[in-house]
Amino acid sequence: MSQMLQIHDQLREMILSLDLGPGERLTERWLEGRFEGSRTPIRAALVRLEGEDLVRRDGRNWIVAPIELGELAALSEFREPLETAAARLACARASEADIAGIEEMLDACQSGAPREEWHRVGTDFHVEIARLSGNPFIVKAITGAMTQLSRARWLEVWTEPSRERAWEEHRRILGFIRNNKPDEAAREVAEHIRDTRDRLLRSLNEDRRGLRARGFAVIGAR
Repeated sequence: MSQMLQIHDQLREMILSLDLGPGERLTERWLEGRFEGSRTPIRAALVRLEGEDLVRRDGRNWIVAPIELGELAALSEFREPLETAAARLACARASEADIAGIEEMLDACQSGAPREEWHRVGTDFHVEIARLSGNPFIVKAITGAMTQLSRARWLEVWTEPSRERAWEEHRRILGFIRNNKPDEAAREVAEHIRDTRDRLLRSLNEDRRGLRARGFAVIGAR
């Protein structure tokens, strides 16, 4: 793997896991010291992250992209028709082995799994349902949307009740797909996406002082 890709992957993980907070300033000098790299691969990695909407230019420097509440609402609108279509197609195309694999993934979250595992599985669930649709364009779109949601979704897995609610919703969706009930699966997916949007927006607004105290930039919070 090239040095640029290594730097990109490490920076991307730090941003998505909130090790680098929304709005945090990134100087090329700091990045050179942090990754022991030269300016050329660091700039190339930043340009790639800019294309993923994870960093932005700030004069001569860069900042981690803020979390924007309007973007979360727009992503919900974008996801709903795609993921309901994916659920309907999955009802017709998924094998029992496919469904059992996702079920096993969900069950791995039980028994005191760390928040990091809940976060990963919560993202992977939506991507895997998209894969069951058999449509690569849906998979690509949903993968991108879940990446954009990744930082805000840490708030969804922060408390045990939130984790349990998301897990139960995922299990209901999977149950409808297993029983070949496309209307019910699509309805459950739509409700889950809206509920997730509402939970995230509420959490971000309610905790705006705490987030700002940590230096996190949240745009659109009241």
